Amino acid sequence: MTAIRHVVLVGLFSANERDHQARLDTLEQRVAQLGGHVVQRHVQRRGVSDGGVHVMASPLSRRYLVGSGKLEEIATTCVDTDVDAVVFINDLSDHQRRSVSTRLQRPVLTAADLDPPAQSLTEALQLHRPASQTRREIRRRR
Repeated sequence: MTAIRHVVLVGLFSANERDHQARLDTLEQRVAQLGGHVVQRHVQRRGVSDGGVHVMASPLSRRYLVGSGKLEEIATTCVDTDVDAVVFINDLSDHQRRSVSTRLQRPVLTAADLDPPAQSLTEALQLHRPASQTRREIRRRR
């Protein structure tokens, strides 16, 4: 596995959250402590429009968390700047993580993955990866 050095930060924030830049600054500092460099940040705000206020707590997309337009911006950044991984400040379901990783063709981490005991971004990725299960193994458990 190649070392993860260059990353893109991504965050979905409610329009009411005024300190989102400070939260991203903190995450960027943690990435730097683990030997990474943040190439770019992508922020999607939720609840700015009247219709969005009622659904602020839910993700924009069950599959990707962020909207398709924002995901396309992130994909363009990944290709243009040759980043090694994408780090979300938000928690992601396993399904969202797989979908985003597949779409972006890069590993996806969350802020929670960067907590100790990780000593590097590469190690954080290795620590997070659950043992893979085949569908047959899952069916046997039922």
